Amino acid sequence: MKLFLLMLASIISSTAYAQEISSHYKIYDVKKQKTVTLDDIVADMHTNDVLFFGEDHNDSIGHYLEAEIFKKLDMAYPQKTALSLEMFHTDVQPEVDEYLAGVISEKNFIKEGRAWGNYKDYRPLIEYAKLKHIKVIAANAATRYSNAVTMDGLKVLESFPKASFNFLPPVPIDTAQGRYYDKFIEIMGGHGMGSMKIYQTQNLWDTTMAWSIHKFVKANKGVKVLQLNGRFHSDEKLGTVAKLSKANPKIKILNISSFSDAGFPNPDWNKFKNLGDYIIITDPAVKRSY
Repeated sequence: MKLFLLMLASIISSTAYAQEISSHYKIYDVKKQKTVTLDDIVADMHTNDVLFFGEDHNDSIGHYLEAEIFKKLDMAYPQKTALSLEMFHTDVQPEVDEYLAGVISEKNFIKEGRAWGNYKDYRPLIEYAKLKHIKVIAANAATRYSNAVTMDGLKVLESFPKASFNFLPPVPIDTAQGRYYDKFIEIMGGHGMGSMKIYQTQNLWDTTMAWSIHKFVKANKGVKVLQLNGRFHSDEKLGTVAKLSKANPKIKILNISSFSDAGFPNPDWNKFKNLGDYIIITDPAVKRSY
């Protein structure tokens, strides 16, 4: 009886918290041109394979929504859900798998898995995956490869030993042009050799994450993948989304662009409709996670 009461109290507390949080975000379906719920996004995944959640890395509400979507996906598609993360690198996939299997400590996982400094924001997803035996993809390129490309350009990858390509996509890696390049240069404040090499590093990240997801989807037919990354990587279905679509034109992708905006709680959705299939605007008054 005591255990039942504790469980009931936990459910009530969780429900109350969800109701409180719900007043601090709004979700817009670009195709239907109306506000919707998390359940609507999950239902839309019935005919899609990969859901990109493009986040602002310090958005507390965004992190909460990521965990909620992940749980809802698992409930809707049990044993057919996986998590993919920009926040872990391909070469620490063994550490990720070992922690999920319960054979190494969290302390070792955080240290040897080189978890981001704000790992606490992603911990609920990892712990849920561990509890439910859900696979997690360490999707991004390791810093040593990123640094090499920033110093010497993408061409340097062709000099790496064969063993390195257990963790790297095939070379050569294309450098995306057009709208994605223009957006990047605008953020960097103009053209220059330094900007171009950093842009090549950006393309390494995009290509590596796309390659990681593509490999997983190919090996795990019918699985729904939730990919988390900074929203620049997936806004307008550019970056990683475009690289994944090129690697597998048959793959069906949805993308979310999530961020805070001063127009909350009544944002001008038309300003953002080009960013994704779903736009999530969060309350800028809520404290950032760092």
